[in-house]
Amino acid sequence: MQTYRIPFHAMACTCEVVIAAMDEQATMSMVRDAIAEVKRIELKYSRYRSDSIVSRINGEAGGKATECDEETCALLDYAQVLYGSSEGLFDITAGILRRAWDFKSTRIPSAQDLANLCQLIGWDKVERKDNTLRLPQAGMEIDFGGFGKEYAADRAAAVLQAAGGSHGYVNLGGDIRVLGPKPDQEPWIIGIQDPRQPGKIIASIPVREGALATSGDYEKYFEVDGQRYCHILNPHTGMPVRYWRSVSVLAALTSMAGSCTTIAMLKEDAGLDYLDAAGVRYLAIDAEGAVHTQVRS
Repeated sequence: MQTYRIPFHAMACTCEVVIAAMDEQATMSMVRDAIAEVKRIELKYSRYRSDSIVSRINGEAGGKATECDEETCALLDYAQVLYGSSEGLFDITAGILRRAWDFKSTRIPSAQDLANLCQLIGWDKVERKDNTLRLPQAGMEIDFGGFGKEYAADRAAAVLQAAGGSHGYVNLGGDIRVLGPKPDQEPWIIGIQDPRQPGKIIASIPVREGALATSGDYEKYFEVDGQRYCHILNPHTGMPVRYWRSVSVLAALTSMAGSCTTIAMLKEDAGLDYLDAAGVRYLAIDAEGAVHTQVRS
């Protein structure tokens, strides 16, 4: 078998499909279909496109309900599960906090600015009936950014598997879904970035199948007076989390792995208890640089 690496750009990040197969023409065809699936999801759920379902829902905030298709309803159901399991910390209405936090600058928002925005946050305020969703307050928003990329990785992997792909993985900006091991049954080795030394790998994880995702305080951040302010924001306070440098999780699906990493970051000192209860394997690095792992199957 030949191993093919096909890079592409989507969802504002560098992506790649790696797959081992016999037939180059058939392989390139299935990869094109997988990439097209990622692009479809990006277009459908991007908050930056006025014709996306997310923009239509947000545009009706304070007004009428929006009808949602089956796929969107399933994602909203998943958002509901995450909201409940995280005790309200994973909230897809919290994206409006980006209005206060600009990580290209070093401006710390005022307490009043954050308090005003937090008034517009709350999945429990969202009104759902049958296949419709309504945001009751003008200015409210939903945002699938918390799991959209991971969902796309799972969907791309499903496209490849349906076409016969069984050795390889999909990598969407570090969110990885593995179809199966290398042709010789050896695992793929996935590097975990050192959250304080760009370009350095702090750990190498062997993965034969399933998913690996990482969240950290090093992706978007700024520092003021030695304090790091990262893009993972607590929806109750509007403030960035501080307890973890990074959390990586192995799970069956990328959407699950990614959600677990984010919730662990948001739960801060209770993050490991959450991951242990979820029964997933993980590697977490705390604010002091200590490494915490759970490698059981």
